[in-house]
Amino acid sequence: MSVERVIAAPPETIFALLADAGRHSAFDGSGTVHGVKGDSRPLRLGSRFGMSMKWGVPYTTVNEVVAFEPGSTIAWKTTALGGVIGGRVWKYELMPVEGGTHVRESWDIGQDRQRTLLRHSFMPERTRRAMQATLERLAQLVEKSG
Repeated sequence: MSVERVIAAPPETIFALLADAGRHSAFDGSGTVHGVKGDSRPLRLGSRFGMSMKWGVPYTTVNEVVAFEPGSTIAWKTTALGGVIGGRVWKYELMPVEGGTHVRESWDIGQDRQRTLLRHSFMPERTRRAMQATLERLAQLVEKSG
């Protein structure tokens, strides 16, 4: 599943926010991301970072950057409970266009251990709405700073 929109900022500005795990809670539209666990370093291919999350109850995820092209593409795979849960991939693709950057956020559950359950639940619609809110918040952050 993907959502997309044009954001009035250059790709490098948007990418800088996406590549800083310490800033993820600032643009998360789901309300579940509460902060990075440990030091926040610029992400790169293969980086692993933990996130403090809360959806009813607090929990922690481990994320690994699985795609990284500066200014263009970043994606990470999310798991929890030692990999027992998860495997979904969050991906952002950025393309310069007139007036800013076309941003596509994708949620890929093809490798997720719970993919069958996820497909037949309320999660796809909830996630679509959260992703739309994420792109709105991302736009507000970068357009305000520009």
